[in-house]
Parts: sequence; structure tokens; C-alpha cells
Amino acid sequence: MGESYVAPGTAAVNLDLTGRSALVTGAASGIGKAVAERLSKAGAAVTVLDLNGDAAREAAEAIGGEALQADLSDDGVLDSLEIEADIVVNNAGLQHVAAIEEFPPERYAAILKVMLEAPFRIVRLALPGMYEKGWGRVVNISSVHGLRASPYKAAYISAKHGLEGLNKVIALEGGPKGVTSNCICPAYVRTPLVEGQIADQARTRGIPEEEVIEKVMLTSPAIKRLVEPEEVAELVAFLCTPDASFISGASLTMDGAATAQW
Repeated sequence: MGESYVAPGTAAVNLDLTGRSALVTGAASGIGKAVAERLSKAGAAVTVLDLNGDAAREAAEAIGGEALQADLSDDGVLDSLEIEADIVVNNAGLQHVAAIEEFPPERYAAILKVMLEAPFRIVRLALPGMYEKGWGRVVNISSVHGLRASPYKAAYISAKHGLEGLNKVIALEGGPKGVTSNCICPAYVRTPLVEGQIADQARTRGIPEEEVIEKVMLTSPAIKRLVEPEEVAELVAFLCTPDASFISGASLTMDGAATAQW
């Protein structure tokens, strides 16, 4: 196994977001929570959006932000959203592991609703305000599965591939108006979503749960560990800096060289 991740004592990226507002979806736990905390530390006024209202309020209270409970799979909720933010981080996601012939169509539709349609709807609402200010940052938490496929995750991989395409269109339209859009593509991150996959992967593949991380999740990366949420958050922070203002339409991998050999 490689070296374990040691979080720095202070933020690695020098970033001042005083006066900026940020919306982070799926921000009550995992990557979203780490991103919300990092942007708040930089001075942004952060809105924590999550399906779990109690957890969203707890996370928002901890950083002095605002909480927004929302089910992004619900058309009525999507229709009622009012979004104004200088920074949008599309992170909310869910997973279902099954062979295609056993994959429930309604589950497939719900995953695409949350992970592809909702980001489109949210960015569509946020862009006019960004354009008016001449500054905006859209960061889409994609995945190595937005660039490559693997079996038993038809909906997740379809959504992430679609998100990659949406990201490029946002970048092309927003660039002349001061808005950048990028995807971050991590390998398996130490989050509740990934932890919840272990039993599903074990059942689907017919292997013990204790073998899933070693034989499924860490087979491809050259660096044999999970990504930590704080590492993803620090890359989000960098994309909000002036030094990153020419990075747009990109898919930035954090995969321990996994896609280098695929």
C-alpha cells in the first residue's frame, strides 16, 4: 500500500472568496461537506443543499452558512428552485449496482434526474447572475466513471458521461462572459456513498465484502488508497482562484493514475 494521506495543517491553496456566494449540492456529507467547509473557510457565503434536511442544517450551522433541503429527483422541487450563486458545485449523487437486465428503470431515471438534469437546471438558473457580474465558477464533481465505464453501474456511468458533455457546453458558452466550468474526476473517494457500495459490489460480483476495496476499488490506481474528500475540496478551491481562470472545459483526474492504463 502507498503512503496514507495526511491533511495539511493549513489550506494548501491561497484563496479569498470574501463577498462571493456558493451553492454546493449533496453537501451534508462526504465530498460536498468538505467542499462547503473549504469554500466557507475562504470567505464564501455557502448554501448547503441536501436531501437530508437535518444533516444539511447541521453542516450549514457548523460553517455559518445556509441550509436548503431539496429532493433533486422531484420535478416540482426542480421547478421551484431559485438559485443565485457565484460558485456552483454540482456534487449530489446516488448509486445503484445491478446488471442492466436487472436494473429498475425508475431507479435509472431517478439517478439521471439527480446527477444530470438537476445540474443543468441549477446552472441554467445561476448563469444570468454570473454573466451580470462577469465572474462565475461551475465545478462538476464527476468521476473516473465519467471518462471510462465499468459493469453494473449503467445509470451512474450514463449520468457522469452526460455531465462531462454538459460541462463542456457550459465552458464554451460561459467563457466569453467570465465563467469557467470544469469536471473533477476522482477515483473512489472515502464517502458514505462509496462505503455503501461495498455490500452491493460484494453481492453482485460474488466476493466477500472485505475483498471489494482491494480487488475492485484499488485494482486500477497505481496509488493504493482511497481519495480523501478534503483532497477533492482543495482542487475545487484551486479552480476558484485567479490562477485557474484559463482552465475551463477540462476533466481533471484525481485517480492515482488509474486512467493512465485504461
